Amino acid sequence: MSGVRFLTVDERGDGQRLDNFILRECPGVPKTRLYRAMRKGEIRVNKGRAKPDQRLILGDTVRLPPLSAPPAREPGAAPPGWQERLAASVVFEDDQLLAIDKPSGIAVHGGSGLQFGLIETLRSMRPEARFLELVHRLDRETSGLVLIAKKPAALRALHEQLRAQGKIDKRYLALAEGAWPRHLRVVEAPLKRFERKSGERMVKVAKDGKPSTTEFRIRESFAQVTLVEARPLTGRTHQIRVHALHAGHTLLGDGKYQSPGSEAYARKLQLKRLFLHAESLSFTLNEQRYELQAPLGEELTSVLKRCAK
Repeated sequence: MSGVRFLTVDERGDGQRLDNFILRECPGVPKTRLYRAMRKGEIRVNKGRAKPDQRLILGDTVRLPPLSAPPAREPGAAPPGWQERLAASVVFEDDQLLAIDKPSGIAVHGGSGLQFGLIETLRSMRPEARFLELVHRLDRETSGLVLIAKKPAALRALHEQLRAQGKIDKRYLALAEGAWPRHLRVVEAPLKRFERKSGERMVKVAKDGKPSTTEFRIRESFAQVTLVEARPLTGRTHQIRVHALHAGHTLLGDGKYQSPGSEAYARKLQLKRLFLHAESLSFTLNEQRYELQAPLGEELTSVLKRCAK
């Protein structure tokens, strides 16, 4: 972009975070450049400085400085088979929402070196769709339920519920190392993001982190591992994974936070991915109650069968 631009927030951007709005409006511009522009005050909302997590309001004016994008690449098309796989993973759809049982290994959106993601693939599959936006995110390694809004009003309403703790009931299944104590039902530990020297993004428990709470319940106990149900009451990055680690029970298959013992046992179980699956979502939208389910797939159920032997 060769000059300063001023964008007026329409209904599509109403209620959206500033960083997500900018990422959508500036495809191809590196995230590092966009976040640097926000930190330096080059990107402004209604003539004032704004933080990346500021929520935009209908009619706001967003100032964009001249931004350069790298040379255009071939559009981020998904590799052969991904569109068919996602088409077969639709759990529920109506005029407001689309729910996908996301496979492990696909990011919810492109970026950070990824040429495609779930949302980009869905848009390419449905070129006639006027609006498809992620309601929330899952880690690339995590499988399970992801919500996509088909209307701006649905997106705004669900984002409001996500910000209000407990309005949307999210439940995950995770395989934890060792015997999970029956009395350990809640982990409350503040979480903080940081980067290693290699540039890898991580999360740790820290006093100056953001307040974070996860409820845990034992679903099934095995000789060396425990299948637990995790209910995050806050929505921090890697929350379930780091809270399990903090409790002394790292999740199997977790390449970022695993212990030597869990790594060895995962190999024995022939587990080749993170054992974390978003199993259910429950919420109310426009007076309609949604109870969505995505049971464990064959890949993870076969691991549990091997645990029982």
